[in-house]
Amino acid sequence: MALMDTSAPQPFPSEIPFLHDLGVEFLGMANGEAQVALNLESRHMNSWTVTHGGVTMTLLDVVMSLAGRSLDPDARGGVTVEMKTSFLQPGGRPGGRMIAKGKAFHRSTTMCFCEGEVWNGERLVAKAMGTFKYLKRLDAAKKMDHE
Repeated sequence: MALMDTSAPQPFPSEIPFLHDLGVEFLGMANGEAQVALNLESRHMNSWTVTHGGVTMTLLDVVMSLAGRSLDPDARGGVTVEMKTSFLQPGGRPGGRMIAKGKAFHRSTTMCFCEGEVWNGERLVAKAMGTFKYLKRLDAAKKMDHE
């Protein structure tokens, strides 16, 4: 994966309230790769005081989606079609910082296949593969109006 500046958060390409609420930082996306980060707080923990699996999966989901979107400037929105996650070891603890790295490895007209990793320092916490369907935001909005 190309090196990105992991110390300088940037604005997300589009506002995602849930990610803002969690405190997820957008570090960059280009050429089929993306990175996001999260400074861990007690609110991100499970009952064993390690990062909740849902938080880890959220980081993987968003970083893979961003990696795929970086290949298509017309893709304004996307939905996760499928995602498989393997947890390799416990996540971080409060005060730590996790970095998620995503990479798109195949793109069709409307679908993208991606992989992602979440790191806690030098420790690989989880790996995932995902399939994403990309839509123009206008198309997605029209479909939601009819439901």
